[in-house]
Amino acid sequence: MLKTLLIKDYALIESITVEFETGLNIITGETGAGKSILLGALNLLLGERASVDNIRAGASKAVVEGIFNVEKNKSIKKLCAENEIELEDELIIRREISSKGSGRCFLNDTPVSLTVLKDAGDVLVDLHGQHEHQSLLREELHLDFLDEFCDLENELTVYRKYYSDMLRLKKEISSLRQRETELKRNREIFDYQLKEIEGVAPVPNEDKELSDELNVSENAEQLLEISEEIYGMLYDSDGSVLDILGKAKTELDTLVSIDSSLTPIEEEMKSAMTIIKDIAYFLRDYKNKIDVDPQRLSSLRTRLGALQSLKKKFNTSLDGLFVLKEKLEKELAISENFDDVLKDLELKYKEARITAGKQASKLSERRRKESGKVEKEVVEALKDLGIENAKFEVKFSDKKLSEKNDGVIIGTEELTATSQGVDTVAFYITTNSGVPVKPLSKVASGGEVSRIMLSLKSILAKSDKLPLLVFDEIDTGISGRIAQKVGGALRNLSEFHQIIAITHLPQIAGMSDCHFLVEKAASNGTVISKIRKMDDDEHVREVAKLLSGEEVTQSSLNSALELIDSKNLFNK
Repeated sequence: MLKTLLIKDYALIESITVEFETGLNIITGETGAGKSILLGALNLLLGERASVDNIRAGASKAVVEGIFNVEKNKSIKKLCAENEIELEDELIIRREISSKGSGRCFLNDTPVSLTVLKDAGDVLVDLHGQHEHQSLLREELHLDFLDEFCDLENELTVYRKYYSDMLRLKKEISSLRQRETELKRNREIFDYQLKEIEGVAPVPNEDKELSDELNVSENAEQLLEISEEIYGMLYDSDGSVLDILGKAKTELDTLVSIDSSLTPIEEEMKSAMTIIKDIAYFLRDYKNKIDVDPQRLSSLRTRLGALQSLKKKFNTSLDGLFVLKEKLEKELAISENFDDVLKDLELKYKEARITAGKQASKLSERRRKESGKVEKEVVEALKDLGIENAKFEVKFSDKKLSEKNDGVIIGTEELTATSQGVDTVAFYITTNSGVPVKPLSKVASGGEVSRIMLSLKSILAKSDKLPLLVFDEIDTGISGRIAQKVGGALRNLSEFHQIIAITHLPQIAGMSDCHFLVEKAASNGTVISKIRKMDDDEHVREVAKLLSGEEVTQSSLNSALELIDSKNLFNK
């Protein structure tokens, strides 16, 4: 959701900060007060084209900044990760337009390109009023909407696994065919290198173990001399540490016989003598095992030298030699049995295409079955919003392969496939009797298209992932009962999304959770636009103004209160 929008020196706006709330945020104001400027600034933040003409007169640059809560937005988290942008629960988007014609874009203070800014806008906001940022007008997303409505996430996960296996096998076959000549040409080299490694026959961790043993063998005489000396100092000589501790123990026994409080010290002394004995016995056994064997020393050096030579030749570690050996064995087996290996891969690829095709077919069946429900519900929703003669269709198409062995197999057909299956989906609509349906992306702009979007969003509310929906011109050409239904639809939709809607109609304004008023003011002889959040009393008066005009009467206030109370009739 959009928490804060800051606009500075943009068009008629000198400096404003708007704190939006969850639910339904309504913006009203006189014509020309600056409501469209507000949307223009938001569009700028979402990556739309900028113009120096939009910089406020006398200012050196315009700045628009939005703070979004993105805690649950997986798409924006993925985008930030791909662009190495640090992100926690908030994303700050900032755009600056200089009077010199240059501009800068930032995500969380990280400079980004306009393309990245636009990509961020596409997964944060759906703006209805102009076609930019209207996800439902992007035909490539229609299949996503349908799948979310059909709750196909589990089925898609299964299909994508099969599809991924199919692509992997296809890539292996392509790679193998490209390497055929190379494999056959290098067969003798593979065989020679493999025999070199097998001739030395390295053992895991052998070089480390041999190095440790060689180090001991090369220093055997020194180890023997020092261990004998320490053994004598501790145990086997006149005046050894153990002798001294024995004498001290005898004296301590005398002290204990006089003062029993020293008993714990006596026990510590016994422990010390035991530890010294253990160390001495260990060193005795250690020195007895030391073997000065010139023949073993020579053997160690020879074996270690062979391993080091092999590692150096292949420029790898001992572990790397095992990896290389396995690779050489595999390459040699392929080069010697190329036709059989290729045939086996092609068989597995065909089986993978059939398996993926079966799952793609299941997806298509579910989509086509559920699409009828979408069509019916959208038409009903449009009727509620005053579009009586609408017809809505979900049109499917698939594409037969132009080349063989390049897609999934369903029955006797080979079809082009993507990670979403074999279907291409497009939404078609007409709002007039006798007029054939046309692609949703071709419908006219203005209030009607906004109501179409509202209907679709209402049907797909729970599945639609975009957290913020912005509606402008949604009240064009409607009034009375239809206006109230539009307001109710917006209110219901705000249960699942944050909504910002600009309106002139009291029936829609009365449904708000938070009401903002845009108005003009004078500042240093210049007209500027301001926006402020209204309290409950101001909200009632503004709805009353929309009902009766500039003069607010008690009757209009009562009607406004009644209209505002009616929002409780809608599920929110």
